[in-house]
Amino acid sequence: MRFSSRPGPRPDPVKTGSIPPAILTINGGSSSIRFALFAAGLARPAWTGRIDRIGLRGTNLVAAEATGRATVARRVAASNHRTAAGFLLTWLEQQPFFSSIQAIGHRVVHGMHHSAPQRITPALVAELRRITPYDPEHLPRELELIDVFHRRHPTLVQVACFDTAFHRSMPRVARLLPIPRRFARQGVERYGFHGLSYAYLLEELKRLGDPAARKGRVILAHLGNGASLAAVRNGKSIDTSMGFTPAAGLVMSTRSGDLDPGILSFLSRRERMTPAQFDHMVNHESGLLGISGTSPDLRDLDARAATDARAADAIALFCYQAKKWIGAYAAALGGLDTLVFAGGIGENAPRIRARICAGLGFLGVALDGRANARSAAVISRPGAPVQVRVIRTNEELMIARSVGRVLGLPPPSGGASRKRPHRQTADQGREWPK
Repeated sequence: MRFSSRPGPRPDPVKTGSIPPAILTINGGSSSIRFALFAAGLARPAWTGRIDRIGLRGTNLVAAEATGRATVARRVAASNHRTAAGFLLTWLEQQPFFSSIQAIGHRVVHGMHHSAPQRITPALVAELRRITPYDPEHLPRELELIDVFHRRHPTLVQVACFDTAFHRSMPRVARLLPIPRRFARQGVERYGFHGLSYAYLLEELKRLGDPAARKGRVILAHLGNGASLAAVRNGKSIDTSMGFTPAAGLVMSTRSGDLDPGILSFLSRRERMTPAQFDHMVNHESGLLGISGTSPDLRDLDARAATDARAADAIALFCYQAKKWIGAYAAALGGLDTLVFAGGIGENAPRIRARICAGLGFLGVALDGRANARSAAVISRPGAPVQVRVIRTNEELMIARSVGRVLGLPPPSGGASRKRPHRQTADQGREWPK
């Protein structure tokens, strides 16, 4: 495959100025593809949409224009990501804005040693294929999406934005795994993930004028279906809870988080469990789902906790582990100036935030109950030593900014552009977590 290294010739509407140049962002999940279209210099996307339930019944394309003047809802026959991407691209090609797209930015979960976004070239594609064994759950789908767009539009520049890049600043001691050193030479180390979210949150802290973002001690908590925390000193990641894979660290919706490695050998003997079965279990059958036995969704568990002991256990473990990670990272940082909650749970679940922060007064964390209940931007008490914030993360905007910087296009600017849903309690609404 031959990839363009600079924006290819774009149609006349852009040249004449009638349609501003734009960046398309693509974020492929396990059963979905999300997209957003950002006009040059604007933080609010002109269009957003997704194809969800890929490979399942009821696959749909849903899209909406920012002005609200146009919405789309269509059924899709897509048994895999390649088919779904082809359907999405056909729909995009039919839209008037397609001629304005100057580049496409892809979220790529694993970039190994890449510390910044990269133009997608044949060499980069070959490298990503070589490292697929390090992330077999995400990289094959992401490469398929890249290939679909390239085959139809080979001159359109594509940029890979790596979720691991944010954490390449971690010191060696935070990247090492305590196994024989020969494995480190093969790339077996702690990488960390959720980097696009963390990069956005840090930029937003700077925009808000929080001095800790540039010179201080910050803990970022991205709590959603996937959950992790990161310790940031003077604007650089020094540690994060996810490790070699996104299954490590904090207990999540269906991922186990950290486990005693002896469990694998025990289950292989007792249950005759294969490595593939174990991998499926710790990624898709564990976490909140495994503990509760009913649901991976904290909203469901919160609604049942008063009468279901297993649901209560799942919530208790999630909050307990998050509290432990905050304490550990405060120790690694030598104190704490700012704590940020983000992600579907972090942004919209006041009771979960309160349980996590309870007992952290010795670190200087003190919540304002009323501010927390309404998910205000700042939920710490006035004058508290640690400022506790709620920031709505925006990975799509971070991808668009990254593409703009790589290609010298006007990057989308400004702060959080997505409206925060009005929710007073953790069990209202059905949008979170993510």
